[in-house]
Amino acid sequence: MGGRYVYGGKVPGGWDCSGFAAWAYAQAGMSIPSQTSAIRASANTAPTSNPQPGDLVFQRGGGHVGIYVGDGMMISALNPSRGTLLHPVSWMPVSGYYTYVGP
Repeated sequence: MGGRYVYGGKVPGGWDCSGFAAWAYAQAGMSIPSQTSAIRASANTAPTSNPQPGDLVFQRGGGHVGIYVGDGMMISALNPSRGTLLHPVSWMPVSGYYTYVGP
C-alpha cells in the first residue's frame, strides 16, 4: 500500500490498477494479464458471486480492478492523487468479482 499510481505502470515504483493486481498475483505465484480488459477475458479467472479475500473486484464498467480483502474492503491503485490504498468496495459501482482458477 502507498505505491504511486502511474498509468500503464507495472512495478511497485509506479503502477496502475491492473499493473498492481498482476504484480500482487505474481507474488503469490499466480499469473494474470496486466491490462484490466485482458484480466476479465483471461482463462485464468472466472466470475464468482461469493467473493473471498484475494478475488478480483472489477468496477466502473470493468475499467478498474482491485483485490478484495474481505468485509467490503479492497486494495487498489486508485488514481494519481490517492495512489495504492485500502478502501471500501462501495466507493465505486461493482461490475463483478472474479476468482483465480489457474493456468
